[in-house]
Amino acid sequence: MSLLNTEILPFKATAFHNGDFVEVTEQDLKGKWSVVFFYPADFTFVCPTELGDLADEYEEFKRLGVEIYSVSTDTHFTHKAWHETSDTIAKLQYPMIGDPTGRISRNFQVMIEEDGLAERGTFVINPEGQIKIIELNDGGVGRDASELLRKVKAAQYIAAHPGEVCPAKWKEGAETLSPSLDLVGKI
Repeated sequence: MSLLNTEILPFKATAFHNGDFVEVTEQDLKGKWSVVFFYPADFTFVCPTELGDLADEYEEFKRLGVEIYSVSTDTHFTHKAWHETSDTIAKLQYPMIGDPTGRISRNFQVMIEEDGLAERGTFVINPEGQIKIIELNDGGVGRDASELLRKVKAAQYIAAHPGEVCPAKWKEGAETLSPSLDLVGKI
């Protein structure tokens, strides 16, 4: 069963955020747009490039009212150690959630049971707590924060404009479509 358009499941975890350990629950993801960004492990290879890319675009996400939550099956202590030893990870201003029990990873169906690690999964969640975008990548394929921004803008646009849809490669300010019988076979 797809998680698309389902409500996020309950969880409680500790995150490393701006030098502190903070509690994060599913309730923190509600009331605003959120991105939950799963990655396999700290101190690895592709993961810091992705997290650094998100850090570079973080102000734009914030401008859109979006909070980012990175999640791996590492502990919040490991997140702190990585943040303190890597110039790339030191740029992160968004919460780094520890999921050592795998509960959050299982809630989002990205847990690799035999490895105890999370897949590269990206989830965009609306203010009501519903999953609106899901992206899964193979372990060796890194994600692009600018493409994620485009998708978030599209999701926010259609949420604010019922009856319209965003075509392929849609960018903020571009023309959208209003599905109707008149469009059938004309695109």
